[in-house]
Amino acid sequence: MMKPWSLAALALLSALPAHALDSRIVKQLDALSLDERREQRCDIEAMDRIKEDNKGEFKPDKVIAYTFAEPIEAGNAIRAPGAVFRSAGDWYRLKYKCETGDKGLEILSFDYKIGSKVPREQWDQYYLYE
Repeated sequence: MMKPWSLAALALLSALPAHALDSRIVKQLDALSLDERREQRCDIEAMDRIKEDNKGEFKPDKVIAYTFAEPIEAGNAIRAPGAVFRSAGDWYRLKYKCETGDKGLEILSFDYKIGSKVPREQWDQYYLYE
């Protein structure tokens, strides 16, 4: 589970208009521990890939790696089998595998699968919000 100050950093990251790795994002990511940096970087990559690969079907503005299961870390790799993303006010299940460089900023490999929409009646149970 993320620490409260990490949630604040994530809120700052998600408020930025673009998910490209500009100097503001790098500065925010550098303030995190390596494990949190890697997870946040992979979440940003998930948003970028989902938006790019799905030709406008989804416009993700938030990814949470640990909603349905804790992420599994091994070296510079992270698997998030219980992730979710939000698009146009709805939440969708997501699984991703991500490997970063040693500093947690460079994406070396990334693969994902979009799952079903999370029913609104389950949002409170999983701390999801509009």
